[in-house]
Amino acid sequence: MGDNESEPIEVREEDVEDLGADRLKTGLKPRHLVMMSLGSAIGAGLFVGSGEGIALAGPAALVSYAIVGVIIVSVMRMLGELAAADPNPGAFSYYVGKALGPGAGFMMGWLWWVQMTIVVAAESLAAAEGLNALVGLLPVWAWALVFMTVFSVLNLTGVSNFGELEFWLSLIKVTFIVLFLVIGAAYLFGWMSEPSPGLANAGDFLPHGIGGVTAALLVIAFAFGGIEIIAVAAAETDDPGPSVTKAIRTIVWRILVFYVGSVAVIMLVLPADDPRIRESPFVGVLEQTGLPAVAATMGAIIVVALLSSMNVNLYGASRMLFSLSVRRMAPRSARRVSSRAVPVPALLASTVSGFLAVPATYFWGDQVLDRLLSVVGSTLLVTWLAITCAQIVLRRRAERDGTPLPLKMWGYPYLSWLTLIALVAITVLAIVTPSVRGQVISTAVLVTVLWTAGAVTYRRRSTQPSRRAPGAR
Repeated sequence: MGDNESEPIEVREEDVEDLGADRLKTGLKPRHLVMMSLGSAIGAGLFVGSGEGIALAGPAALVSYAIVGVIIVSVMRMLGELAAADPNPGAFSYYVGKALGPGAGFMMGWLWWVQMTIVVAAESLAAAEGLNALVGLLPVWAWALVFMTVFSVLNLTGVSNFGELEFWLSLIKVTFIVLFLVIGAAYLFGWMSEPSPGLANAGDFLPHGIGGVTAALLVIAFAFGGIEIIAVAAAETDDPGPSVTKAIRTIVWRILVFYVGSVAVIMLVLPADDPRIRESPFVGVLEQTGLPAVAATMGAIIVVALLSSMNVNLYGASRMLFSLSVRRMAPRSARRVSSRAVPVPALLASTVSGFLAVPATYFWGDQVLDRLLSVVGSTLLVTWLAITCAQIVLRRRAERDGTPLPLKMWGYPYLSWLTLIALVAITVLAIVTPSVRGQVISTAVLVTVLWTAGAVTYRRRSTQPSRRAPGAR
């Protein structure tokens, strides 16, 4: 891992004059940042993907969740160190570019943008399926079309309005998770009218062997995806250094508890062969505890939660594309902003996958959501690997130059390197597991193509006169 300085691609003088106000504005408060980060991670990955993970690994899914959860806590601390010291809407794409070169920054930005647009589509379809099951009225594809249209318009209203709306939607999700854990614990301890199964539903800990645990890892990785939005949003937050520091310290352990706790409740309450584990594990648990009315209400809350997560990820995708454009790594038009400081072309481009998922669902039904959920896991591994490598390199530079850091990674360099080794180990396990090998190889090919394209693009443009354009302030 080299330590050569790499400057990001800069914007030419004529670009700046033409664009005029290619700036994002601060409009998010620290409380918005905390709830957005929590809310982004509590979406389809938890409400839908958790059932898939349990089905693949059985009770051993707890091990998969714990492994990925601990890694995520470490990665988020590293990302917090980077974002608190140098907030930028390009976030980890920008940091990876500084650490590993513009080709790597180009790759990371575009890969994450593609990943987020796929997640937006998955969240909208999962919410559409949930609402269709609750009230019917419209087919799944039509609900998805409504959701994509409404939230695309909402994202055009400005970052402060977006932050306030997302704060309350995320609060609903967090409240629901806490209530779910309380109800599940009360049922298992025998404090409710329905008889408690105790540990009877635990069954064989490894029903599908180590291969099941490995196959579940990528599905579970998707469940934690989106938490890195905190670094993207930092550039539009008042006093970003202290805000990011506070948010990171607040959210990482809560998310780990929410995920592992929820999965434990699902596995202990529902029998291993219960079809509700795959279909709707949270509603299934509440039905099993003898609270069908609450289950119906919670079904509606899950829809709200999924839409909230979709909203945040659409925001993140648009800001990443904006940053890529400012760094001359994406089409020039994507850096244009409206009078409300919203990057409108970048936002509209980020909705394409979601709108394409509508006709795909019309023709292929539930298979579309399943495919989307399975695609994202390996791209998340690349994101976490890149963040870890960037932190190791940039922390070394900061210590060499005596640069003060508002937030520091625990146990550096040992914990950083241990996290990197764990991520590499998961990647190797995925490669040797037939059910996910193709996905990992496809992602590796995409990474190679994007990295090469970024390096070639930089070489072509680096000889042109340029100066840095202002980004978010």
